[in-house]
Amino acid sequence: MGEKMRMTKLWALPLVVLVLGASAPSVPAVPITILTSAVAKGAVCMDGTPPAYHMDPGSGAGKKSWIVNLEGGGWCESVMACMYRKGSRLGSSNLMERQLEFRGILSSNPAENPDFYSWNRVMVRYCDGASFTGEGYNAGSKVYFRGQRIWNAVMQHLLSIGMSSADQVLLAGGSAGGLSAILHCDQFGTFFAGRSTTVKCLADAGLFLDAVDISGGRTLRSYFGGIVATHGVAQNLPRSCTGHLDATSCFFPQNIIGSINTPIFLLNAAYDTWQIHESLAPDVADHNGTWRACKSNRLACNASQMKVLQAFRDQMVGIVQGLSRSKSYGLFINSCFTHGQSKVPATWNANGSPTIHNKSIAKSVSDWYFGRAEVRAIDCPYPCDHTCHHDM
Repeated sequence: MGEKMRMTKLWALPLVVLVLGASAPSVPAVPITILTSAVAKGAVCMDGTPPAYHMDPGSGAGKKSWIVNLEGGGWCESVMACMYRKGSRLGSSNLMERQLEFRGILSSNPAENPDFYSWNRVMVRYCDGASFTGEGYNAGSKVYFRGQRIWNAVMQHLLSIGMSSADQVLLAGGSAGGLSAILHCDQFGTFFAGRSTTVKCLADAGLFLDAVDISGGRTLRSYFGGIVATHGVAQNLPRSCTGHLDATSCFFPQNIIGSINTPIFLLNAAYDTWQIHESLAPDVADHNGTWRACKSNRLACNASQMKVLQAFRDQMVGIVQGLSRSKSYGLFINSCFTHGQSKVPATWNANGSPTIHNKSIAKSVSDWYFGRAEVRAIDCPYPCDHTCHHDM
């Protein structure tokens, strides 16, 4: 793919860092921890630097409860693209922010995050380029593909500093991190096997579809195929999938979620803006630029374009509807044009935040996690939902 496409993938899914106005209440900054001990295990970022995480310790009743959130930030599908990426915070811990503000599901503010604010809250930084699944090294370019080792090293470290004795744990992630939460959900569950710990997973904007683009091709499948091959991902994908499908197919959540044993909640916009831009109507498929206006403003989409968007929504709904018969799954599929909703205060839990059946995302996730209610919310098609915070 061209440099423009690589740039889009590099920066399209960044960690949300909000710039607060002068009148807004201050949000505590959470410092970075560089896990230097991981280097001896070969668990390194693409440039060979150690992995990293941020942790805000729990308090009171939340001291024995943990949220581990996997950062998103796209992928790189070739050695050349990964060489470019390793010179950014998404490929080197030397270039990561030294402090982050935790918002939404990671917030320590009980008004913003009423059910998880007192938990141990961890953000695992993303620097491997393959959703924490790769295993390899390219000697010519000196690029490390060690996502799976990073996953293992960071999880073992967190277990050693208290997570092993947790009463409640939640593995979460957004976008590329949401895909990682899906891919690693059962691996996470095995860390607590034989214990009474409540273990569940949350994937926000991680439901990337194997969709046909507007030119009849499969842009995202081609891109995912490059990721799987470049990073040596196949060996780390769920055996329940690779036993009967090719590795690229097993990087798509739709071929994995049905066999996940650990309870998981899928939070996704049915009109996922990243997927509209990069999978459904990417520039490489939009030869005449007929989708340019629509991708900038949903109100500029004509009837035929809306038909394509509705078909994409129908594909997503069709994939998750089979899961809704299982009590262990939670769903919140809203008819919004956006990408990522759990770490943004305005969409997680605020006055005017998105709802389905008058229930917010935060309340839906919490009710599901704590077993207060079954949550399998699938919105009516656009434009019926007037609570959306649209990005397009």
